[in-house]
Amino acid sequence: MSRPTDYISAAELAELRTRSNWRGLASVAWTWGWIVGCMALYVAWPGVVTFLIGLIIISGRHLALAILMHEGAHRLLLTDPKWNDRLTQWLTAYPIMVNMKPYREEHLRHHKNTWTQDDPDLGLANALPVSRRSFMRKMLRDIGGITGLARYRFIARVSAGLSAHKNGLEGKSWRAVVSTFCRNQHGFLITNGVLFAGLAMAGRPEAFLLLWWLPALTGYSVVVRLRNIAEHAVVPDTRDELRHTRTTLAAWWVRFLMAPHHVNYHLEHHLFMSVPQYNLPRAHALLRRNGFVERAEVVRGYWPTIRKAMSLDADGGDGMRRRNAPGTYA
Repeated sequence: MSRPTDYISAAELAELRTRSNWRGLASVAWTWGWIVGCMALYVAWPGVVTFLIGLIIISGRHLALAILMHEGAHRLLLTDPKWNDRLTQWLTAYPIMVNMKPYREEHLRHHKNTWTQDDPDLGLANALPVSRRSFMRKMLRDIGGITGLARYRFIARVSAGLSAHKNGLEGKSWRAVVSTFCRNQHGFLITNGVLFAGLAMAGRPEAFLLLWWLPALTGYSVVVRLRNIAEHAVVPDTRDELRHTRTTLAAWWVRFLMAPHHVNYHLEHHLFMSVPQYNLPRAHALLRRNGFVERAEVVRGYWPTIRKAMSLDADGGDGMRRRNAPGTYA
């Protein structure tokens, strides 16, 4: 494993690692501004058009909140550790039914063990490529809310002290199950309760389902899948840190909808994981200046990667060529 200073100078790395409280807060405000703005638009002019605008934009804002939670998990959102964790929990993690602290432990294991059997995210990329038909089935399940329902069912059962993949109460009383869920998901219940109360007071309580939970169940699943594919799937060489993850350069509107807060610079994030998201474009520019981008996994647009992800032939043959196939480790 190389060191970050193998790619850029120590002075440049120190500059990149500089965190800004106002930029961290601005990122959170920007994301919630779009959420509240879309809901306000629907409240003022309820209809199909404002609903569809909100559905599309808020689907990406769920991902934006997850990305900011990821920033907080790396302790990059604010300079003060306690306030970093508080703000991350209440304004990014709890609203989307996640607890940042266990996520932090799991995610840091991913960085330490990328593309090894100890990588907790290995299954996200290792199952690819698939056939075009299989890929389309997955996308239809995402769009139809099946993936989202399975995701939140998993979270809800674990939060209630139940086995994630079983059914029923497993011999426990409803009171015990509900009590455990409320204790573990108090932040989710409070933040979502505030959101529902605000929409109800505005006269549009249905917007809580239409513009918060419907995007969470549908569009969010789509952008999460595409993001996961873009980051680690069907990479050229799982042994080379410049090629075992990917940076995707895309148009501004694509980044807005499905790669908020510079999450498309995933290669740079892995090389310099103590660099806040707003400095990742600068990290990319330094890699390019120093001649590393030419041999790194950097692609333009998401379609080339998606095409590789569904390149498995009907007879089971892999339609793409790689130096090191997923699942093999040196």
